[in-house]
Amino acid sequence: MSRLYISFILFLPFLVFSQKTRQLVKFADEQYQKGDYYYALEYYKQALGKDSTNLEIQWKYAEALRAYKNYSDAEKQYAKVYAREQAKIYPSSILQLGLMQKQTGNYKKASETFKLAAKLYEKDKSSYLFKKAEKEIQSTKWAISQYSDTLKPMDKLPLTVNSFDAEFGHSVRDNQLIFSSLRADSMKEQEQEVYSRSYKTRLYKAEIKDGDYLKNERIDTLSFEKLNTGNGSFSLDGKYFFFSICEDEGYNYKCRIARAEYLGDGKWGKIDTLFSKLNAQGKNTTMPHIAQIADNEVLFFASDRQGSLGGLDIWYAIKNGNTFENPVNIKEINTAEGELTPWFDAKDKKLYFSSSWHNGFGGYDVFFSNVEKKNNEFVFSVPVNAGLPINSPANDQYYFSHNDTVYVSSNRIGSYFSKNPTCCSDIFASYPLPIIKEIVVIDTTIIQEKIREKLPVVLYFQNDEPDAKTTATSTNLNYLTSYSIYKSNYPTYKKEVSNGVTGEMAKKRVNDLTDFFQNYVDKGVNDLEEFKNLVLEELKLGSTVTLTVKGFASPLAKTNYNVNLTKRRISSLVNYFKETNKGEFLPYINGKAKSGGKLSFVYAPFGEFTADQKTSDNFFDQKNSVYSREAGIERKIHIEEAIFERNEAVFPIIVKESVYSAGIKKPGDIIKGSHKIKNNTMKEVTFVLFNSNSALKIQTTNTKLKPGEELVISFELNSQLLKGFNRIIYSIGVEGFKNQIELFITTEVK
Repeated sequence: MSRLYISFILFLPFLVFSQKTRQLVKFADEQYQKGDYYYALEYYKQALGKDSTNLEIQWKYAEALRAYKNYSDAEKQYAKVYAREQAKIYPSSILQLGLMQKQTGNYKKASETFKLAAKLYEKDKSSYLFKKAEKEIQSTKWAISQYSDTLKPMDKLPLTVNSFDAEFGHSVRDNQLIFSSLRADSMKEQEQEVYSRSYKTRLYKAEIKDGDYLKNERIDTLSFEKLNTGNGSFSLDGKYFFFSICEDEGYNYKCRIARAEYLGDGKWGKIDTLFSKLNAQGKNTTMPHIAQIADNEVLFFASDRQGSLGGLDIWYAIKNGNTFENPVNIKEINTAEGELTPWFDAKDKKLYFSSSWHNGFGGYDVFFSNVEKKNNEFVFSVPVNAGLPINSPANDQYYFSHNDTVYVSSNRIGSYFSKNPTCCSDIFASYPLPIIKEIVVIDTTIIQEKIREKLPVVLYFQNDEPDAKTTATSTNLNYLTSYSIYKSNYPTYKKEVSNGVTGEMAKKRVNDLTDFFQNYVDKGVNDLEEFKNLVLEELKLGSTVTLTVKGFASPLAKTNYNVNLTKRRISSLVNYFKETNKGEFLPYINGKAKSGGKLSFVYAPFGEFTADQKTSDNFFDQKNSVYSREAGIERKIHIEEAIFERNEAVFPIIVKESVYSAGIKKPGDIIKGSHKIKNNTMKEVTFVLFNSNSALKIQTTNTKLKPGEELVISFELNSQLLKGFNRIIYSIGVEGFKNQIELFITTEVK
């Protein structure tokens, strides 16, 4: 029998003796604070029966339904509250309504609600409510684009493992599934399934034999009468087991990581808590996971210790001898909300975790971040949603895999339950499917349309990066490495942008910069990840894909320096494509892919020629010329255009350098220069030049190109009528082709 049902029976007499509404509400409030949401709901419901028009009780009833994870009923109740008070008394009512709509899978309706919420909150763009509404607009749009109901769902494990309470999987060792039950040990009230002080989280094991999960057993040595224990990960040598021990302090958890000596054959030795470096006093430190990255043994864990961005963050600490080094916050993945349940895939070098902030299907979703070691530091890529069916509109946590099986713990529809279909988490698993060979007919235009919809993909850079203070035109840095460095410096930018300014002006400058980071810089990286996957699909179909990349800079440095800087920025993007997905794009870039697909890039480095010239270029005014939103928005590259050639002749002419930078000129100077073009096919072609600028004269010795032939196109530009920063364009077309290539001349006339 469910403990919730028992709890209700035990306290049923109270209903008889407590007839007054205020007494009912008071008692319900007490149960809510304890985390016994089912019990609280019964009394709020009783109170509403006596006073159905009381807005305060309606609100508390909605909050309890959400905490109990009854998303459907919570949605109805929040709708009633918002209809009456229009978010004036309970500002988060409309936001919570949208979140419940999202967690029931109604993404289109949720999107409309979030847009309305953002309008209501936009007076204070620095507030959590506005930021969350804006983020959810983006997230629901993503969910709509990704959702599919045709995928095979994951299978919940049998009742030999799962129950009508809550289970959370951790690892498999020696054919034993290690998991915890009844609820997650370190989550706060809003993240728990149910709460009752008479129940404790315990660690369990279930033997896996011939693919079947045998009846589970509690690990008694790791169980303590007045403490909760959960999570679990073995050290690399298998001699130690790291797990969480949690105390109840006024119905709030305080957790720390402990270590048990493992003697083998299910026997345990000494148990101790770890060093003070890890278990910060008065803070939650939990969900340990041991992994090997390069030659390091690394402990990942979740904690709200000092330095966390919000709620629980994911941290790591490197083992050094018999101790651990100071923990490091993984700022590339952590957010203002909670990040939980880290697990590292050593084979694919991906860190999996759960978050409720990044683009997802609802509640907590599973994400992964690619991890690599560079210059003795760990570099984490922007998080990527693990997708369906691993994720769902409900809460999905504790992802891990063993051999060919993937596990996740979720309160999705289909979990075992006694009252509420989404109250309690079960452990789900996905087994490998047989490979079925079939001929698939693909509408080849769909992927191309999706790619074009993503354009332009805009990526932003820290001032003078990558490779500051150099005139090099290329870099060895990958764009994501550059982005990670930029993101780690967000606090510095926010501090400096308000330097010397006070009051509302300081607040506005910080808010503007925060909005820029979230809705421009971070969004650009998310867009890049999605764009990359679409391009890969197109390449696998045998297409030749040409990406035109334009580079820009703020006007702080000298013009020629900025042109080289933008070349380095484009170079970092090319490096990204070479290195991402473990080099999966390399055969396409090198022209050696089995599918025949090819990927090439057209560079268009504009430097500061298109920058807003109102942006400060004063080196001594770095608050505006370096740290401001206005300066930041100019430091970028655009993936501007994608040209596709599939099952037809490839556009024959290539131009490696499409931008000619003439530097600084005086009015009346005649600018002379050239562009070099090449016929990259095995057939002779005839090309045509298009020019509508009377100040520009173009000359060429021929309009035909033999296979592999190169040709210089010369030009003369009269700068008499030019002023300031200029970008002159002419283009090349080829007979028999619709596409054209644009060529640019940039100059500053003063």
